[in-house]
Amino acid sequence: MSAVLNTSPAAETVVAGYRLSLRRFARNRLAVAGLVVVVLFLLFCFVGPLLYETDQTHTDLTQVNLAPSGAHLLGTDAVGHDELGRLMYGGKVSLLVGLAAGLLATVIGTLWGAVAGYAGGWVDAVMMRVVDAGIAIPALFILLVVSAVTSPGTLGLVVILGLVSWLVPSRLVRAETLTLKGRDYVLTLRATGGTHGRAVTRHILPNSVSTIVVAATFQIADAILLIAYVSYLGLGVRPPSTDWGGMLSTGLTAAYSGRWWLIVPPGLAIILVVCAFNAIGDGLRDAFDVRGRG
Repeated sequence: MSAVLNTSPAAETVVAGYRLSLRRFARNRLAVAGLVVVVLFLLFCFVGPLLYETDQTHTDLTQVNLAPSGAHLLGTDAVGHDELGRLMYGGKVSLLVGLAAGLLATVIGTLWGAVAGYAGGWVDAVMMRVVDAGIAIPALFILLVVSAVTSPGTLGLVVILGLVSWLVPSRLVRAETLTLKGRDYVLTLRATGGTHGRAVTRHILPNSVSTIVVAATFQIADAILLIAYVSYLGLGVRPPSTDWGGMLSTGLTAAYSGRWWLIVPPGLAIILVVCAFNAIGDGLRDAFDVRGRG
């Protein structure tokens, strides 16, 4: 009897469901292509600097604004930094901030939505009115105001992005929680004296994994875009550090004079990574959708 009470659905059924979802994801060519793109960019940004060493701290005025060549595959910028190396280091910042902020937003939203949906009543009403009020204010506006006032570093940007981006995941998890808390295994646990915390941590959250994972992929894509917006306006990470949005900002004026290598690579990197994460999110959503399972 205790074994039945401690397991939401049977473990074998859950594992079989995830295996089926994985097979469905693998058949989604666009989602797999997105995963390949993300892996390649991770290797490019984190392994690339170990193989292609450049000085991204000191300026070299003898190597300013050089066109792509054998010595500098993507040319140099206005202070002599190798643009390919800068693309790697900037991508490392963009991906780290995007991944960390997206995961932080998902964790906050998951906990908020699970508590609101499980508690119900006036607790749910108050918590979701907070969410509605937050969604009414554009996240980019809040991020710009806070960044202009506090001038945050990389860690500060992660925290700010996470705190302005958790609202949508909270709604998704709350909706899932409202469905799950009426299931037999949750009602049985409560009837036999199980605590609310146990019901949420052992049953509600584990069975919301698909929703949480899908939300996380979209949150990461949104966070990468937001950090690019902020850095493009000069409120992102501080020099000599940079990210793809900051590279776009510094290279924009140079692009008008024909130095395309200062703006095309970071712009293309942002587009590819954001589209890749969105494709992964779409693929995961379709893979976990039980209505599409044959």
